[in-house]
Amino acid sequence: MRNIFLFIRRFFTFILFLVLLGISIAILVNYNQTYQGVYAGAANEVTGRINKQYNDVQYYFHLKETNKQLLEENAKLLNLLGTSFDAPDSTKQYKIDSLIKDTARRGQVRKFIFLTAKVVNNSVSSENNYITLYRGKNQGVVDNMGVLSPDGAAVGKVVYAGDNYSRVMSLLNKKSKVSGMMKRDFSSGDIDWDGSDPRYLTMRHVTRAAQVKMGDSVVTANISNLSFPPGVMIGTVAQVLNDPDGASTYLLKIKTSANFFTLQYAYLVENVMWQEQKSVEDRTPDDKTPKN
Repeated sequence: MRNIFLFIRRFFTFILFLVLLGISIAILVNYNQTYQGVYAGAANEVTGRINKQYNDVQYYFHLKETNKQLLEENAKLLNLLGTSFDAPDSTKQYKIDSLIKDTARRGQVRKFIFLTAKVVNNSVSSENNYITLYRGKNQGVVDNMGVLSPDGAAVGKVVYAGDNYSRVMSLLNKKSKVSGMMKRDFSSGDIDWDGSDPRYLTMRHVTRAAQVKMGDSVVTANISNLSFPPGVMIGTVAQVLNDPDGASTYLLKIKTSANFFTLQYAYLVENVMWQEQKSVEDRTPDDKTPKN
């Protein structure tokens, strides 16, 4: 207490000056509209900047939750896209199977379902890279589901679904094989990874009849794709080479559309009609079957 009194005594004149200055400013602001406006503007500027800094900090700590909400909303929109539905050709009648869930359009049945998942492990530096997702069978994941990046590019497919986690074979895996096609003219080819640069894939057996140009888009093929819907972006042509497997085909270097280095969330996509298609194909009579 004694030190406080000594401090006040020592700086009494300066403290009295600050008090009188504060009173003078208060009187000036309260009884003069010009200075009142200046004070209000300055106060708003200061409080605005403080609130902005506070909101920026608060926003940063809510980024994960915001990203999660955006992914869930995008998944809902993807589930409503026309490409998620399909219908057999018919000139007489459309009949919807009531056992197939989420039927939302007359004459069509849902073919693809999209789910969101968080990436908890991801490798890009091995010859055979895998991704682990924090979503499993208990949350609707099944084997062979396709996996897309947040911007909708192909990433890989589920090779094992546990109760709450799933293992994904990345496109950056030497065992990975995907059917792709040129978006320009639908020329098809087989896409794999040579195990070297994680920024590039290889597309093989592309016919020389295709007028391939640098920067052309490569997407998933319309046929024989269990894991992906047709037209999913895979990458763009970065280099055109002669295919060592044949003189009549090209070998293309494809720059991946998905950024495997920064993958934090992903979409899972299921072809719910695959089992029916597979069953029909397996029951096709052998060519040697006698005809009546």
